[in-house]
This record gives sequence, C-alpha cells and structure tokens, in this order.
Amino acid sequence: MPKAKSFIHPDFLLTTTQARRLYHEYAEDQPIYDYHCHLSPALIASNHQFADLTELWLGGDHYKWRAMRSNGVSERFCTGDAAPFEKFKAWADTVPHTLRNPLYHWTHLELKRYFGVDGLLDGSTAASVWKKANAKLPSLRVHDLLTRSKVAVVCTTDDPADSLELHARIRASKLKTRVYPAFRPDKALAVGEPAAFNAWLEKLGGAAGASVRTFDDLLSALKRRHDDFHAAGGRLSDHGLETALSEPCTHAQARMVFDAGRAGRIPSAEDQLRYGSYLMLEFGKWDASRGWTKQLHLGALRGNNSRLLAKLGPDTGFDSIGDFPQARSLSRYLDALDSTDQLPRMILYNVNPVHNYLLGTMIGNFQDGSIPGKLQFGSGWWFLDQKEGMEWQMNALSNLGLLSRFVGMLTDSRSFVSYPRHEYFRRVLCNLLGGDMARGEIPADIKLVGAMVKNICFGNARDYFGLELSPEFRAKGR
Repeated sequence: MPKAKSFIHPDFLLTTTQARRLYHEYAEDQPIYDYHCHLSPALIASNHQFADLTELWLGGDHYKWRAMRSNGVSERFCTGDAAPFEKFKAWADTVPHTLRNPLYHWTHLELKRYFGVDGLLDGSTAASVWKKANAKLPSLRVHDLLTRSKVAVVCTTDDPADSLELHARIRASKLKTRVYPAFRPDKALAVGEPAAFNAWLEKLGGAAGASVRTFDDLLSALKRRHDDFHAAGGRLSDHGLETALSEPCTHAQARMVFDAGRAGRIPSAEDQLRYGSYLMLEFGKWDASRGWTKQLHLGALRGNNSRLLAKLGPDTGFDSIGDFPQARSLSRYLDALDSTDQLPRMILYNVNPVHNYLLGTMIGNFQDGSIPGKLQFGSGWWFLDQKEGMEWQMNALSNLGLLSRFVGMLTDSRSFVSYPRHEYFRRVLCNLLGGDMARGEIPADIKLVGAMVKNICFGNARDYFGLELSPEFRAKGR
C-alpha cells in the first residue's frame, strides 16, 4: 500500500497544474518583506533564546487563546499560570476542533517548516511534538528563525515614546534581515483618557528630550521623534483607527482640547474627533515630506469584554469587527492631503469585508501617476487574513484596480514563527491565478503570470517602500 500523503505536502492548496507551476517556479523561493508586524525589537536585539515551545508559539498569541476559550479551556491555560507543557497540551487538545479555521493550516505549516513535524497535532501527539520541537529550539534563536524564513525586511510597530536604542543594536548586529521602526502615534490621540494620556506625555518628553506641557510642545516632540525614526531608517507610519479622522479643526481648537486633557478633564467626543483630525493631517504632511508610506488600519471594535480587558489588558483576544461607516471621512482625509499636494504613499486596510469594494474604489480616486500603486488596498487584515478573506481582497482589487501593483502579504504578528503565513498567502495567490489560467480567463502564459506573482510576493514591496536591503536580497524578484 502506498504511503499516505502528508497533510502539508508540496502541492498543499494548489489545485491545478498551472497553480503548482506558478508557486514552485515563481513564488516559493521569494524572500519575505514583512512591512507590518508586532515583533519585539527587544527580542530581536538580544537574539532571544526561547525556553520552550509554549513561550515561542503560544505566548502573546490571542488567535490561539480565542480558539481555546471557545473550546472551553480555562484562562489559566491561556494567559494564566499553568505550567508550559500544560498550556501546550491544552492547545494540542484544541487543534482538532479548529478544522476549517485558518489556525489548523497555520499550526501544521509552522510545525512542518520549523520543527519537521509531519503528522497532525492533537492530544495524543502532544508529548512527542513537545519533545521534538523543544530539542530543536537551541538552534532556533530569533536571528535563526528570521534567516531560515528568508526575511529580507521587518518593520516593527513602535510608539514615538519608545527608545530607538534597540534598533541601533539590531543594526550593529550581523543579522542579514533589515529591521526598521514604524511610527505608531495612536496614544497621541487618546486625549479622552487623561490619566493614561498624561503619563504617556511624560514618557514622550523623555524620549524627545524636552518637556511636553503645551500643544505646541506636543507637536514639536512628535516631529522630533518622526525625524529620529527617519534617521533610524524608518519609512513607514501606522495608525489603528475606527474610522479615518477628517473633522475641520484649527490650531487654536486643537490646543484647547489638548489643554483640557492635560488638565485632567475629558473633552467631548466631538472635540476629541476634531483634535485627532488635526493631528492626523499633520502626520500625513510629515510622511509626505519625508517620502514615507502611511498605513491606516480601519474598523476594529476593540476591548469588547470589559471584565476581561480590565483583568488581562489589551491585545488578549477581545476585539472584533466593527461596523463603522468609512467612505465619507476617508475621502475627506485623503482629499485634504491631496488638495495641497501632500498625500503620501498610503496603504488602507479594512477588517470588515463589507468595505472591500469601498477601499478598492477609493484608492483609484487618488492615484496620481507619480508612483505605481501609490495608494494600496492592503492585504486581508486580522480576521480576514485567511484563505477566503485573502481571495475576497484580491478579487476586489483585481476587479477595481491593478492586482499586478499589489505589495502583497504581511504577518501583522507577534510571533517569530508566523512566516509560513506568507507561504499560505502565496499558495492562495497562485491557486487563484492558476485557476483563472485553467479556465481560460487569463492567458496560459506562465512567464507573464509568473512575473506578476514574483512582484506581488516581493518585488513590488521592494520597489514601493524603498528600504535598504542586505546585498543578497536586492536583486530578488527582478
């Protein structure tokens, strides 16, 4: 009897001959350009050695925690004080229940690629997988994982109040992956939470080397940090917003709102929107003047479970898709920057799939011919970074714009073993295009379609962001 095919096999998710050729000949060997993630600069700088598989694989992974909670697993085994193997065993017991969830695919891709585990993970195999994976950890420090995954670029997500010393240490190391900070000033907008806002202002002042007492002090400190990020090689900013902010606001009005928050008072909701809109316009102008790319992550409804949010803190698995209207405010924000010729490169991400066609058409309003794909409809984000969500995003972009100019996948992850998600994306991309070829909907020209695949996997991002690469990655994708 022939040996049964492994679940993760060379042609996983590739259902046509054309798809298999596209993946193996054009996508598989491309480097990874991870232009948005939440990896820890501290762990990269120290080339961290993980103690065990639980620290590496389950620590900070709210995707897994949500699945475990849904499976009736106690919080003790998610974020609590259970022993490392107990937590891993609880996850292994959950894995069979994730069938048809992307976690099932990601789990087995990661086990195969990093640890050589070829079977299925469940409660009965937990002990053997634990032993085999942990035995490999000494050769899988952080730098090893990045190198093994052929990661050319990592852009971390950094608060302007964060020190950039860790990035300096990374640059001084021998790591071939280039690691850059991305400017994420969301806390500057949080004037509606005066206690946290004022504590953050003190931290920002320390990072900028100047006291932040007035609104002009805030602008000066943020601009100084923007310049510092640029000097450190950063060329991207990022904002997590329910909607784009575009309310009219004068400098005097923004100053009054800031003064209220600085004095410990909570401004009205309308004043908070105006204040945030003023800052977002300033941030856009700074990005444009420096040739940066701005990212807008739109539409998440965060912190829904107030009880567990208070107990466990943010980013622990209690966020969901929001149903905020997006079109008018986003149009006004883009137009305000474009009207003064200060619209930077921009990537728009939605977490609600109902907005796919909205973003697909919105980016077409502001393409000005200066940069191919200057405005981008970003890859399926968060709850949409799975096969169906990726296909929806690429189909919408194909129907309304130019898929060929798409800058492709990112991890948006806190885990150093999430890079098989790029493989997953590439297989979905090749299967989508290969299916079109098989049906005669696009030419059966493997070189024509393959060139587009290579660009989406790596080349477009390399050319679009313009970040310095290590020599071995510079010519890839050409």
